[in-house]
Amino acid sequence: MRTIKLGSSTLEVPVIAVGCMRINSLDKPEAERFVQTALEEGANFFEHADIYGSGTCEEIFADAIHMSDDVREKIILQSKCGIRPGMFDFSKEHILTSVDGILKRLKTDYLDVLLLHRPDTLVEPEEVAEAFDLLESSGKVRHFGVSNQKPMQIELLKKSVKQPLVANQLQLSITNTTMISNGFNVNMENDAAVNRDGSILDYSRLHDMTIQPWSPFQYGFFEGVFLDNDKFPDLNKKIDEVAKSYNVSNTTIAIAWLLRHPARMQPVIGTMNIGRLQDCCKASEIYLTREEWYGIYRAAGNILP
Repeated sequence: MRTIKLGSSTLEVPVIAVGCMRINSLDKPEAERFVQTALEEGANFFEHADIYGSGTCEEIFADAIHMSDDVREKIILQSKCGIRPGMFDFSKEHILTSVDGILKRLKTDYLDVLLLHRPDTLVEPEEVAEAFDLLESSGKVRHFGVSNQKPMQIELLKKSVKQPLVANQLQLSITNTTMISNGFNVNMENDAAVNRDGSILDYSRLHDMTIQPWSPFQYGFFEGVFLDNDKFPDLNKKIDEVAKSYNVSNTTIAIAWLLRHPARMQPVIGTMNIGRLQDCCKASEIYLTREEWYGIYRAAGNILP
């Protein structure tokens, strides 16, 4: 498994993050096989959130991997906090309480990475800074980041937070490319020119923040997958054509398309299917040509100006 540095940190991470949002759909033997397969593939970066399964996903994962000091040294754990029923909460108290719960459920003393899960408009950056300082000094969290935030929201946090923000989770797939498309359509009057995220792609590259694309196979907002979907005949024809040339699956090419971008992204895959997990991991070995990348982009219905 190919690795990258996570943001501006020295932490080496695999280019594929294994999302555990659906691990509660597996029974214990299935969860054990899934986690073991990920480790065999070199995908030892496991991504969580305190709201996944109301915390049960973290518990199931810890049992499935048979968490111990020896196991903990071999894996990288990331989790997120900040979402509560009907609200977002970046208060110092909630962050600290959430992390304690996460650590207890994961049966570990520390997180490698903690992300703030979606923006909280009532955020007090000074409170976040106090929470991060306590988490860092106590050894409970080693690296910090955000999720679904745009540049000025990140800059607002950085006004008080002294730790580098090394990652930002953002929705991105072949069919959800607004952060890429608005860069092509500068000074245009079409819909693709609308800057919906404050140029977060360029900002991330300028400030050494790793983008972690979530829902890399979804179109819309959880409307379904685009692979093998009759709604996207041209796209699937092109992906299948490229997949055949590399002797891999269409799943592999969908991830390889994201990995080809020089922003050095780390897609978060959410599949609980072992075969698809293995196909995703194969993407780290594929480097699409410029012609293949643009061909797939255009086949998704995107028009170059």
